[in-house]
Amino acid sequence: MAEQPAPERSSAARDERQTLTVRRAPKYGVFLAAGAFLGILVALLLTVFIDGSDISPYTQVVYSQMQVFGFTALIFVVLGVAVGAIVALIFERTVGGRTRQVTVEHEQHGM
Repeated sequence: MAEQPAPERSSAARDERQTLTVRRAPKYGVFLAAGAFLGILVALLLTVFIDGSDISPYTQVVYSQMQVFGFTALIFVVLGVAVGAIVALIFERTVGGRTRQVTVEHEQHGM
């Protein structure tokens, strides 16, 4: 493959240097997904320990194990996502508060 020559810079090209502040932030999606996963795990564990075959004293209905899992998953996935969001916000305030200065160079080419 033949090498391409580097594009020549026109006389109107200017280089700008700026100093910017970079701040690290957690990836919220990862924390939310981890919270949802933990919520499903808690719901699964509670499903094993809650006996849904007993008649509910309030509704006189018998619930299957899948129904118990569905009910508990609805609750604990929402709670897990909320806890994941809170943990991400705490991480952002503590770890993400550190900033550093970087120098960037913008190249603007005239036509």
